[in-house]
Amino acid sequence: MSLLERRQAVVVFLAFAFAYFFAAVLRAITATLSPVLTEEFRLHAGDLGLLAGGYFLGFALIQLPLGTWLDRHGPRKVILRFVALAVLGCVSFALAHGFGWLLAARVLCGVGVAACLMAPLTGFRRWFTPPVQLRTNSWMLMTGSMGMVASTLPVQWLLPQFGWRPLFWGLAVLMALSMFVIAWRVPDWSTEDATGKPGAPRGSYGPVWRHPYFWQMAPLGFFSYGGMIAVQSLWAGPWLSRVAGYSPVEAAAGLFTINLAMLATFWCWGLVNPWLQRRGIVTDRLIAWGLPLSFAALANLIVAGPAAGPAALALFCTASTFVALAQPAVGMVFPAALAGRALSAYNLAIFIGVFVVQWGIGLLVDAFQAGGWTEVDAFRGAFGVFLATSVLSYAWFLWSRSHNRPESP
Repeated sequence: MSLLERRQAVVVFLAFAFAYFFAAVLRAITATLSPVLTEEFRLHAGDLGLLAGGYFLGFALIQLPLGTWLDRHGPRKVILRFVALAVLGCVSFALAHGFGWLLAARVLCGVGVAACLMAPLTGFRRWFTPPVQLRTNSWMLMTGSMGMVASTLPVQWLLPQFGWRPLFWGLAVLMALSMFVIAWRVPDWSTEDATGKPGAPRGSYGPVWRHPYFWQMAPLGFFSYGGMIAVQSLWAGPWLSRVAGYSPVEAAAGLFTINLAMLATFWCWGLVNPWLQRRGIVTDRLIAWGLPLSFAALANLIVAGPAAGPAALALFCTASTFVALAQPAVGMVFPAALAGRALSAYNLAIFIGVFVVQWGIGLLVDAFQAGGWTEVDAFRGAFGVFLATSVLSYAWFLWSRSHNRPESP
């Protein structure tokens, strides 16, 4: 399919954004529900990290076949089948009566929403011009931040009225509604769209795995991007309640502030990205300049400990958004016929990173406490290990960038 005209492009964006909004609610809701789930199911920090990370494990497991299916069958057909699994995952979570059942449902939710960002990004690669891609990619992430905002105070307000199980029944209905919107408004994918030209052979992931730019960005995606999502979608909540001493309502308000800051940040990236690209300020340069700010913010969080509240966490998360620019850059390095595979391969690196960091922080907190550390110091130590891995991934990025010439996007 050729480039979409403006009005159709807006409608397609909004249809995809509707589904991605609720996918983001599912991603982050465990941070708000963590006190309730911890009490009801008697979860340790490692259990909580595994439960939250189960979403990202399911997400990661399906990424490679997802990329092939997106390139072959197109965004519309693929996302409709996947969101149906998310609906089943929400229903299963609502019915769960044990940790194993909760975890299995959480993994199924992750599988089901795996296409909610990759499908639109694959479609945008062919349907939109490069400047519009940069803008809409950032605004899709902004939509995700809106969903994460909705998963904080609104969820906390609804909990006393309905309980957490009916919330998941409601999410199942809304995800089903998003399927209807996509089926109604998103165009289908022709053979020419899927291959780049009629009769072209179906490729593999080989060109992606062999590309030096992919490996330049992969460790950043794993540790820095994945770690930021791990903090935003889970560990910001326990930090506020167990380190800073906030009540559940105060912690939910803090998460609301953090996610609102992320929403505003991605909105701004969508506005300024085309302007920056026109002036030759490319993605690699922005990451090289900006990502150290997130390391400074994380170090400040660790040093401040109990004094670090929502503002410190919001500063870390917003400073980390420089690395989010890598995702569309990786997609644009490859031909449009490879976009689904390139984006999904990079997303695999990100969400394996989310799972590892999310569960790893929980395991480290438990281990440090078992070694005699206080709970506050255990959290600080776990976040310190995360900081060290992020700095190492940035060092790899700088070394690889100096060996990848001409300068990448």
